[in-house]
Amino acid sequence: MTFSFCWVVFLSVWAVAGCDLPAEGVLQMECHDSYFMIAIDLPVAEQDFHFEAVDGTGVYPLTEQYAAECGYSINVLPFLGYVELRASYLSCHTEKKGHLFEFKMNLIRNVEGKMVTHALNRTCSPLPWSPREVFCEVNYMEVTVQHEPTCLPGTNDWNTLRPVYASPVSDWQFALHKPDDQQLQPMNITEARKQGYVVELMYGRILFRTPYGQPDSYSTEVNGVPVEVVHASIFSRQSWFVVMVDLFAACSMSQGSFAGGYLTWKMPEALYSSQGSMQVSLGLNGDLVKQEVAEQRGFVVNVDNSTLEISIPYKAKGGFRKSHASGGIFVFYIFNLYVKQVSMGGETVVRSYRTLDTPLLPHLLVEEDKTVPQEGMFTVFLGNVPDDMELTSIQLNGQQFKLPLPSDSTFMITEEAQPDNTYSYTLKMLFSDPLVVQEFSKEHAAMLHQLNINYTLTVPGSEPYHYTTSVTALLDVSPPVFEANCTASGITFKLAHQPSDYLWEFGIGTDLLTMELVTRRGYTMSNDSQTLVLTAPLFTHGYDYRDVSLRGFYGTFEILVRDGDTSKVRASTVKTCFFESREYIMCSTDGMMTVAADLSGVIPSGQMPVNFHLYNKLCVPNEVNGTRVLFSIPVNSCGSVVKLRGNVTYRNKIFYTLNNFPSDDNDKGVTVQCSYPLHGLSRLFSVYRFESDTEGKGTIIHDVQTTPGVTPTEPTPEPKTTTTTTTAAPQKTIIPNYLPAHHPPAHYIRVTRVHSLPNVFYRGSKGYFHAKQNTFP
Repeated sequence: MTFSFCWVVFLSVWAVAGCDLPAEGVLQMECHDSYFMIAIDLPVAEQDFHFEAVDGTGVYPLTEQYAAECGYSINVLPFLGYVELRASYLSCHTEKKGHLFEFKMNLIRNVEGKMVTHALNRTCSPLPWSPREVFCEVNYMEVTVQHEPTCLPGTNDWNTLRPVYASPVSDWQFALHKPDDQQLQPMNITEARKQGYVVELMYGRILFRTPYGQPDSYSTEVNGVPVEVVHASIFSRQSWFVVMVDLFAACSMSQGSFAGGYLTWKMPEALYSSQGSMQVSLGLNGDLVKQEVAEQRGFVVNVDNSTLEISIPYKAKGGFRKSHASGGIFVFYIFNLYVKQVSMGGETVVRSYRTLDTPLLPHLLVEEDKTVPQEGMFTVFLGNVPDDMELTSIQLNGQQFKLPLPSDSTFMITEEAQPDNTYSYTLKMLFSDPLVVQEFSKEHAAMLHQLNINYTLTVPGSEPYHYTTSVTALLDVSPPVFEANCTASGITFKLAHQPSDYLWEFGIGTDLLTMELVTRRGYTMSNDSQTLVLTAPLFTHGYDYRDVSLRGFYGTFEILVRDGDTSKVRASTVKTCFFESREYIMCSTDGMMTVAADLSGVIPSGQMPVNFHLYNKLCVPNEVNGTRVLFSIPVNSCGSVVKLRGNVTYRNKIFYTLNNFPSDDNDKGVTVQCSYPLHGLSRLFSVYRFESDTEGKGTIIHDVQTTPGVTPTEPTPEPKTTTTTTTAAPQKTIIPNYLPAHHPPAHYIRVTRVHSLPNVFYRGSKGYFHAKQNTFP
């Protein structure tokens, strides 16, 4: 059995979605101004059902044709499982008791192979009728007029006409009219009923009802709007009186047009000659409101060229939405529009019930990357998902997961219903999740985390829809930081390797840290797949010294971290240690010799010197503590002896005085010397001042060993530690820790004379160099 579906057939195979979806079962049984409505929620897959009308004479199945003839409209939205039946107050099987109308309906369903009957009954009391009522339903036209006219031209005695109106319906004749006013052959009411026309005299009114598309109705256009018209008259003759009643119905057949987000339905205003200016009320699903209220809800009501135009916003509340997936997501909207037009005098009321639908409209999902890198996780939002679509699975970096997720899932997806009858899904996944792809972006010098997402959305009746997106997050890669520790003989730096190490270069000063540099400067380094360990022995190149005293000194060593592309300093690790030693010697790049020496081994037992000096007796210690002394002098001062033999060696000697008298043996003391590679003294022979590329090598030579088993030239300092680590200091300037550079006048050493002098030098009384008896071994 088929029904009069209220819209296009292709919807019948699609599944549910809608705005304001009701619950299961009998949803509503409501009495409206001109009809009774039953709304039912059935399973989507259930198609085997039908309605019956019941009255005192029996039970009548409502087939499509019979329903249209008898004033019933059955509208099915199969994709919703939503069924609505509307019955006119003057439908064939409605029984009137007093001022009440009683509706008795049966719903017959096939439930698991058994036919189940549900009785649906309701009594309604309609509003008072106007003299003429026209109802344009989706499957029929209905017009009713008062049984007795209020005016008959040329007649003043109404009592003479009452017998005519009181005559049985069988005495009336029925005639149809063509557009050219041609009247067809009259027929009696019974014959008219056989042809699908219903004419009744009931409840003080004359009723005429016809399904659309009858052979004697005709279609036309009024102001460009398609209209279906049926024009009939009934008349009765009794004695010499003839009474004729004109029955005219015209309904707009506009299917609506969609443009600019509005679905517009049109109806010519002047279809009825007595209609004149009309008051309009409208709504969806039978919910009538005044024009002003409808406009506040977004409807647009205009009259253009004597045509009423009603525009419905496509997302108006009360509509139904259906989704379809085929190479994208598309939706269309369905509206049950109810319009009531009342003439200014109230003589005529025209009601139109129309089901309108939009074309397929592209529907775009809303994607938003809400990731906050500081939270350490991806947060990805997918919204505007139609509520008839379901997220059934998700693919993350190629790995597929079905929904719902198990409880032990390493990520989570949250579903949330939105006010506009859509759903949103929020995915959260930690950056550290094994599924997340991690790699270093050399362009951004940062760790790139990437997540490729493929959502699978399904809607019954359509192919699955795959929505893909990719999100990334850049996390700053901090320059590596060395772990630094003090040892008795220097400072050790340790670095645990990271995948981003290739972005960086390590350096000491301006020099790149390489094995060649390590070998040349006397460092030790091991570098495997796990760690890099560098040990910088004390007094090797790269140290800065400060607070030098007999108590000890601070030694600082710094490793720079540079950008591998730009060589810009991005960080540094600085380690400062305090070293204690009885003897040490430092030879700086600017020609300063700083030496702490212990003369206890050369001073006679029980004696205490009153002063100490160098070759030049005017050069006295910076600090004295018993037999220990500290000198800091330019290497080419204080009578120093210079020797050129591959290296440039500056030698001096520390002497002591007992009881204000010089020691008996002037050769007794401690010899100190600094040696520099000759090639490193780039400016020595050009500007007559000392400037070396590298520190010199210092030596302390005792005429008599101070303590057996201890080599004075290799002190064993005991470090005390202070550490400074800077994480991003490309502009950092390290203040030299050794003593300030000293640039003596040219008379300390002259290049032209050095080349001409023999290998043995002596000092004069004023510290000038002369060839004499102080032999240089």
